[in-house]
Amino acid sequence: MAVSITTLENGMRIVSDPLPHVETASIGVWVDVGARYEKAEENGLSHLLEHMAFKGTERRSSLAIAEEIEAVGGYMNAFTSREHTTYLARVLKEDVALAVDVLGDIIQNSTYAEAELAKEKEVIVQEINQTIDTPDDLVFDNLQEVAFPDQPLGRSILGTVDRVKGFSRDDIAHYLDKYYKTGAMVVAASGNIDHQMLVDLVTKTFSDIPQAGNPDYQLGLYKGGEMRVERPLEQLHLTLGLPGIAFNDPDFYAMQVFSTILGGGMSSRLFQEIRENRGLAYNVYSFSSSHADSGLFGIYAATNPNMVQDAASVIAEELYRLMDNCEQRELDRARTQLKAGLLMSLESTSSRMEQLGRQMLLFGRPLSAQELIERVDQVDLEAMQRIGKRLLSGPLSVATVGKTGTLSDLSSLQSLFSGRV
Repeated sequence: MAVSITTLENGMRIVSDPLPHVETASIGVWVDVGARYEKAEENGLSHLLEHMAFKGTERRSSLAIAEEIEAVGGYMNAFTSREHTTYLARVLKEDVALAVDVLGDIIQNSTYAEAELAKEKEVIVQEINQTIDTPDDLVFDNLQEVAFPDQPLGRSILGTVDRVKGFSRDDIAHYLDKYYKTGAMVVAASGNIDHQMLVDLVTKTFSDIPQAGNPDYQLGLYKGGEMRVERPLEQLHLTLGLPGIAFNDPDFYAMQVFSTILGGGMSSRLFQEIRENRGLAYNVYSFSSSHADSGLFGIYAATNPNMVQDAASVIAEELYRLMDNCEQRELDRARTQLKAGLLMSLESTSSRMEQLGRQMLLFGRPLSAQELIERVDQVDLEAMQRIGKRLLSGPLSVATVGKTGTLSDLSSLQSLFSGRV
């Protein structure tokens, strides 16, 4: 069955991908706002607002919100990214109306009671402290910060302890009024669901949200730099970053293929050379993080501090080798990995819903599996050379947590990654 899209008179978009052979449905309300929309003094508000939506409404207590969904065997959650905020539920097919009602209630009618706010701020403070205590989480936040310094895109989604503690109920209400508008929202669903029924439910339930879209955000500008956090750990957690690309860049899929060949699995170049051949690290991989207007390409490795310089040198060498000499069999394997991952994800109603919601916010339309597969298949060997040159022509970002060990200074590291482009 085909994906259906309806735009209500108030500007809210509804998209559904029916799967009549399953017994469940996943519904998500996607809001086109995240941490990158925040001013410096607002850092953490998107995430706090998402937490507070579950702390009670005019009709339901926080316990009632949880009990009503779990009483029918459902699941409910939310998450905040740098660009989006999502509220989601997965229920049996006969409980779709309940899920839509609860989602609409928490988004429109949350009371943000002072007592609940005080408790939830402490919960988030503990979440922040947990990240600080977890080196392989902290190092990625730090890499984002040095890649996009003094910009909303570089700030932590969670915010800082001081900022979170200082937020008031009025801050949340003002932020909600400013950003939660019908033109910036998409209701996405997949599973055993009737599209027209979903449209009727959303029309009835989401009637109190103001019309309009979101204000613009500050464009992301990749700059590079370094941040080293010294800790008495047995391993040094190392991340190396280079300028990535945006979702709508023509080379987006080429970048995914490049990352898969370089560090996307046990057969990848980094895994084979750094772990299997040299024993320099237990965990090593590459990743490509894209945003609406920019991106970050990175490599992570956890290694002995005395081996980290060797690991960094091998990472640089493998980047050059891939740029200069990618083999057709590697390209074919990486394309197959990406296509298989896409097709496997389509077997999950939650994954389908997430793809629909994200694509509607980013591109204004859903992208079919066939279209995505064709874009992956169009990536060729020439694209690998082009991606390598794009990566290695930019400044380096470095973030570490642990003992610095043998790792050289930023200037010396930069020369490893830009000396031959």
